[in-house]
Amino acid sequence: MTHNFRKLKIWEEGMSLVQSSYKITRTFPKFEKYGLSSQMNRSAVSIPSNIAEGSSKSTDKHFGRFLENSLGSAFEWETQLIIAFKAGYIKEDSYKDFETKIQQLQKMISRFRRSLSN
Repeated sequence: MTHNFRKLKIWEEGMSLVQSSYKITRTFPKFEKYGLSSQMNRSAVSIPSNIAEGSSKSTDKHFGRFLENSLGSAFEWETQLIIAFKAGYIKEDSYKDFETKIQQLQKMISRFRRSLSN
C-alpha cells in the first residue's frame, strides 16, 4: 500500500527540520563545514528522504523499515545537536527549542510506524 508522502505530517515536520538544520549550521565555525555541519545536515535530510522513499513501497512492513531508518537519523541528529551545544555552537534557548522539536518528531515517527503494524 503506497502513501502520498507529501500529505504525511511526519514528512512535513522532517522537511521543516531540514530547513532549521541548514539555518543553524550556517552559524557554526567555518572549520566545521565538512565536519559537524555536514553531518547534521545529512542526518536531517535523511529523515524526510526515508519517509518519502518508504512511502513508495508496496507493503506497510517495507514502509516500516524506512520509518525505522528515518527514526535512526532523527536520533543521530539529536546527538549531533547535543555535540553542537556542548561545543558552544548553539545557545541554550535554541538548543532547547531544537531538542523539543526533534523529540516530538521522533515520537510522531514512532507512533506512525506502530500504526502501520496494527
